Amino acid sequence: MGRQIRKSKGKTMKPNFFVFCEGESEVAYISHLRSQYRAPIQIIPRKSDSNISVRYIENCKREYVATKNDKTFLMFDLDVDGMLEHLQSIPDAVLLVSNPCIELLYLLHFEECHAELIQNTCIKKLKRHLERYTKGTLALNEKQLLSDKTSEATARAKVLEIYNNPSTTVYKMTDLLEGL
Repeated sequence: MGRQIRKSKGKTMKPNFFVFCEGESEVAYISHLRSQYRAPIQIIPRKSDSNISVRYIENCKREYVATKNDKTFLMFDLDVDGMLEHLQSIPDAVLLVSNPCIELLYLLHFEECHAELIQNTCIKKLKRHLERYTKGTLALNEKQLLSDKTSEATARAKVLEIYNNPSTTVYKMTDLLEGL
């Protein structure tokens, strides 16, 4: 009587999360999430300009092995006129947008925010909590503070009126990662 040969179940690939973003602060935050959740996040910074297009997205995604559950995220600040409408015109993309800037999300980790803000004011308020914060980088202690308060930031962000100043939808990414 011979042995039965085990059949391989095959390896299922995790979906890729393609995050197209505009600046160093966004890259720093997504890199932090990628290491915290050990998720297959591909960060594609667009530093030259904010003119993202379907063609550009498709060209960038060709470099990776595709899975049927891949998701595309567009992470941009809404401090530029017409940016929201442009991003909404790109099909099948999840918008991770902040108005006025990504630092609003960081600020929501520490306090509620309902008054309209400009970027400089937002960063100034953030520095009351993260004294050594520098735009474009996250120090190890800052990452730890943000990780510890993610649920508070998500709750605060969800009550803000979407796309208005102040608002952020970056919590959609953390919600998705929590569900993995």
